[in-house]
Amino acid sequence: MRRCLLALTMLLLAAQPSRAEDWQATVAAARGQDVYFNAWGGDEHVNDYIAWVGQAVQDRFGIKLTHVKLGDTAEAVGRVVAEKTAGRLEGGSVDLIWINGENFAAMKEQGLLHGPFVQDLPNFQLVDTVGKPTTLVDFAVPTDGYEAPWGMAHFVFLYDSAKVPTPPRSIAELLAWAEAHPGRLTYPAPPDFIGSTFLKHLMIATIADPAILQRPVAEADFAKVTAPLWAALEQVRPALWRQGASFPASGPALHQLLDDGEVDFSMAFNPAEASSAIAAGRLPDSVRTFVPTTGSIGNTHFVAIPFNAAHQAAAKVVADFLMSPEAQLKKQDPAGWGDSTVLALDRLPAEQRAQFEALPRGVATLAPDQLKPVLPEPHPSWMTEIEAEWLRRFSS
Repeated sequence: MRRCLLALTMLLLAAQPSRAEDWQATVAAARGQDVYFNAWGGDEHVNDYIAWVGQAVQDRFGIKLTHVKLGDTAEAVGRVVAEKTAGRLEGGSVDLIWINGENFAAMKEQGLLHGPFVQDLPNFQLVDTVGKPTTLVDFAVPTDGYEAPWGMAHFVFLYDSAKVPTPPRSIAELLAWAEAHPGRLTYPAPPDFIGSTFLKHLMIATIADPAILQRPVAEADFAKVTAPLWAALEQVRPALWRQGASFPASGPALHQLLDDGEVDFSMAFNPAEASSAIAAGRLPDSVRTFVPTTGSIGNTHFVAIPFNAAHQAAAKVVADFLMSPEAQLKKQDPAGWGDSTVLALDRLPAEQRAQFEALPRGVATLAPDQLKPVLPEPHPSWMTEIEAEWLRRFSS
């Protein structure tokens, strides 16, 4: 009986294409296709990296990659929504999208994503889903195979050590410092993701029970829970740059204010961003980074494929390449983007592992143990409501 079962199993396996054969068919179908990669275009290092990816996938797979530069990911999401509303269920204009958080949750809920597809990508087997659990959970929402991780993010504060020798070590101390030094602190205007993440840190620091933020906002009394947040923002507003009458539009715009000497602090979602900017001459050599002693938010950023993408095979090949050791090593190099890898280095051959380990950390980059503890992202529904309320209170 056991022999019969074994023979039947082997027969069934032989009758089915292997996963490797399936992948080779995907690679073959991708050749000659275009991929319209909708991704934020607000940083020259990111743009240069995506250009490098475009050349690499052209050379290796015959795929033409076009970077559709976005000011806000919501632009691409809105396009996919409009196409579905118009009945354009195939041949969509967005093939691949850099996405996470609120936008992923909205697209997943509305059935706007292709998949699940991530388990089909060979390089996903190299991702550290255990040591980096946010590779499977996006802002408290399970990815369920609809997103491919391609980078790790961790929020840090930048400061000019020539003017602030000892930076504040908590959000409360930072706000107190701002009141004692009028005009020297600001943050990007939400819904810019850096500005929104600053609000998240302030909310976590002022809320009675941060665990409530892991559940949908509808399960809480929004006004009561967020009242301390608005009180803190209103109190510090007069002490902000330009008395809080206006705010920089983005993280790079805030970096520019720091470089110009107008403020003493900036913010980034990449621990190596300050080092890269210093190396490029875009920030003073005296800039360093810190995180509050209570920790800061860390997450993973992903790429996803819309449900109606015109070139799904090529989009999968690009998503897989983004997780390759070659692409991840290039991205983590602080001379360029400096974005941390999603890979488990112990799964790589010794030579590749050594290449990662040999990368310089950068003059302003904190060591991994200095970034702990890592705070979880709130459920995305919180940010939708908070951004709308911030705009109502502070945008006029």
